[in-house]
Amino acid sequence: MVKVLKLSAQGLPQSWISLEQAVLHYAADQVRWEAGARVAVFRGGHNAITGQESRIAVNSIIGTKGVPCINPFNLRPGLTNSKLFARDRNICAYCCGHFEDEELTREHIVPFAQNGQDRWMNVVTACRHCNHRKGNRTPEQAHMPLLYTPYVPSLWEDFILRNRRILTDQMEFLMAHLPKNSRLHG
Repeated sequence: MVKVLKLSAQGLPQSWISLEQAVLHYAADQVRWEAGARVAVFRGGHNAITGQESRIAVNSIIGTKGVPCINPFNLRPGLTNSKLFARDRNICAYCCGHFEDEELTREHIVPFAQNGQDRWMNVVTACRHCNHRKGNRTPEQAHMPLLYTPYVPSLWEDFILRNRRILTDQMEFLMAHLPKNSRLHG
């Protein structure tokens, strides 16, 4: 299913919305600008006076009017396994192997048993074997050094991590705003 990237008028990501939600923004004249490719055309009724059919063309990226009700810089991206695995590119932080999602786990660097927390800076992707081998120890205690460090994804990275079916033009737009040190670069 195609999703439209909804941005503030200033170009900051707000949400991924359905085509139907995008049509509502167009119909309410809330779209200030658009970018990317046309992804759908919705046809409505005919004007009783002119006979002209109503049409709304939807682009893959829209900038909407108004002030966002959220400040995106105050947001902390939600932590999910799918976003974690994508952040870490499906690579185990201990053996450096590349695995499918089903073979991976959310590994807590400082385990819960040692007062570790479930936060971006305390989790990495690990294969089931390495996670089991490390157990309730820290990497130092288990003599299993981390091969990469965790980080909190930026707003732009989070929007990429949220959607597995990003259109090419949407990806190009988001990638242009990634921090230089992002792991999501090619």
